[in-house]
Amino acid sequence: MSEDQSYLFYQTRNPRPFLDYGEGIYLFDESGKRYIDGSSGAMVSNIGHSNPRVLAKMQAQMQRATFGYRLHFRTHPSEDLAKKTVSLMPKGLDRVFFVSGGSEAVESAVKLARQYALTQGQGARYKVISRFPSYHGCTFGALDLTGYDPLRQPFAPMMAGMPKVASPATYLDRDNLSEEERGLKYAELLREQILAQGPETVLAFIMEPVGGASTGALVAPDSYYTRVREICDEFGVLLIYDEVMTGAGRTGRFLAAEHWGITPDIVALSKGFGAGYAPLGAMVAGARLVDPVLDAGGFAHGFTYAGNPMACAAGLAVLEEMEDYGLVDNAARMGTLLMAQLQGLMARYPFIGDVRGKGLLTAFELVADRETMAPLDPGMNAYARLVEHAYARGLILYSRRTRGGTAGDHFLVAPPLIITAPQIDELMAILRDALDAFAAETGLPVVGAP
Repeated sequence: MSEDQSYLFYQTRNPRPFLDYGEGIYLFDESGKRYIDGSSGAMVSNIGHSNPRVLAKMQAQMQRATFGYRLHFRTHPSEDLAKKTVSLMPKGLDRVFFVSGGSEAVESAVKLARQYALTQGQGARYKVISRFPSYHGCTFGALDLTGYDPLRQPFAPMMAGMPKVASPATYLDRDNLSEEERGLKYAELLREQILAQGPETVLAFIMEPVGGASTGALVAPDSYYTRVREICDEFGVLLIYDEVMTGAGRTGRFLAAEHWGITPDIVALSKGFGAGYAPLGAMVAGARLVDPVLDAGGFAHGFTYAGNPMACAAGLAVLEEMEDYGLVDNAARMGTLLMAQLQGLMARYPFIGDVRGKGLLTAFELVADRETMAPLDPGMNAYARLVEHAYARGLILYSRRTRGGTAGDHFLVAPPLIITAPQIDELMAILRDALDAFAAETGLPVVGAP
C-alpha cells in the first residue's frame, strides 16, 4: 500500500488535494492553489474561514474547560448562546436545545413534537408530512422525511415511510395560473394529505422555507407560506421549519421565515449557526411545547455533545461577528448582485433553464429545453462534470440532481456572507469559464461563442 493510500472513506472515490489553510472566502491546498469557496463548504462557512475573533474565543474557552456534561454542570457559553439565539428568534420561540449538526436538530424537533402530543393526550399523532423533493438529514428519522431517492431508497424497508407532498416547484408548471394561485395550489396539497392520512394521526409538517440541496434554492410564491401556516393551525399540526441551511443569515434575514412573517412552532438550525468552527446546531421551540414535556417527566432525548462549551463559545462568537459587521444585511445586498449576474448567464447559455434563490442561497438549473424544462440526459452527469470544471479552475460549487435525485442538474452558489462585490465578479468570471468548457465538452450551445 502506497504512502498516499487513504484509510478514510466517504461517499465516493473522487480524489481531492489536501487542504492547507483557509482565509476569508478562500481555501488553499498544499500545492498553494487557491479556491473560492463558492458554496461555503456545504452552505456552512457563513462568516468565512479562520476568523480571528472566533478562534480567540475558542482558545479562551479551551483554556478553561473543553467539556462539561449538561447533566452535571451549566456552562456560561451554552447559557449565553441560548440567550443570544432567542433574541434573534420570532416572539414565542424561547427555548433552545443544542445539538452537533442538522440531522440531530431535525431529529430533536420531531421528538419534541411527538412528546408534546403525548402530553396533550394525542397519542395517535405520529405522522410527519414532508415534501418531495427535500432533504432533512441522514439519520433514520430525518432520512424518512427526506425526499431524495438515491439517499433514501436503499434504507426504505427499514423506515416507516412518512407521507409526502409535492414541493412547490412552480417554475416547472405549464398552466394559466398566476404565481399566487400556484402557491395556494401547492399549499392545498398539504391540506388534502392531512385529510387523507386522518388529521388525528398527523403530528407535524416539516419544510425548508428556501430549498436546500434537493431542490436547489427553491423559493415558493409568497401565498404558499401563509396558507401552509393556516392549514397547520386548522388541524392542530405543528409546523417545523428546517432552517439548517437557510438560518443564520444565509437568505438575508437571520431566519428565512422572517421574509414571510411566519412563526413556526419549531425551528431546526445548524450549518451557518456554527459556521464550521465547531459541530453545532440547535432546535428552538416555545415554552408552550417544552414546559408540558418537562413537567411530564422530561425530554426523553439527548446527545453527548449537546451544549458543549467549546462549540457554544464558537457559536456565540460567530453570531457576534455577524451582528457587529452587518453580515445578514450584506447577504441581502450581495445576494441581489449575485442573482443579477447569474440571471445574466441565461443569455449566453441556453441550457440554463432557471435561476432562483434568496440572499446568498442561490442556484441555477441546467435543462435540455428551456421551454419545456426537460432535464438533460442523466447519462451526461452534468451535475458532476460542471463541478469538476469549476474546481479545476479554483471555484467550489455544490450540485445535486433536481428531480428527486434521479434526473435534473442544479448548482448551488452560496459563498460566505462576507463576500464583496469584486469577489462576486471574480467568482462569476471563473464560473463563466467553467460553463464554456462544459459546453465545449458536451456540445451544448453557447450564444456568441467563437
